[in-house]
Amino acid sequence: MYDTILFDLDGTLTDPGVGITGGVAYALRKLGRPVPAREALYRYIGPPLLASFRRYAGLDEAAARQALALYREYFVPKGMFENEVYPGIPGLLAALKGAGRQVVLATSKPEPFARQILEHFDLARYFDFVAGSTLEETRTEKREVIAWALEKTHADAARAVMVGDRDYDVKGAQANGIPCIGVLFGYGTRQELVDAGAAATAEDAAALRALLLAR
Repeated sequence: MYDTILFDLDGTLTDPGVGITGGVAYALRKLGRPVPAREALYRYIGPPLLASFRRYAGLDEAAARQALALYREYFVPKGMFENEVYPGIPGLLAALKGAGRQVVLATSKPEPFARQILEHFDLARYFDFVAGSTLEETRTEKREVIAWALEKTHADAARAVMVGDRDYDVKGAQANGIPCIGVLFGYGTRQELVDAGAAATAEDAAALRALLLAR
């Protein structure tokens, strides 16, 4: 059914909750802003951080860019690795490669950070291409990242699928004419994914494997 599988990173392949929320808290603290409880910072996971700092912390553009720079002070040396791979993901990726599928990363995280994370967790060997945003915060929207990935891999959109954990992933896929399978072990809810129009949902890596390798 699918020849090319595009994966989100945060909340789909790895659980970055500690590192991302730690970086956001660090940035807000440095700016003298109130720091909510960790659970309230989970909404920063997934969407582009500049937009999230504006939306959730009420920062203007200049302050949001300052917050992003402070976030990276924490994230690059430490927060990036306060992260863990979800159970079953390495086996799933190995099975997809063994079945001859093209496996692609499509994340709003800057490409250099995404590559470091994949390499750190020994996942890079499963990926044919890594698509993300730039360090200058361009190509941050998921629809832009997916379009870039499809173009660079010469994928047939009719036989491609996106896998992600938030409505942001579903809508980005829809903008490019491909379906999205939502995973329920990340940071989005079933209702969020269904309401956005996910083609299917998967409770765990085993269920996701069955969907991706179905014929």
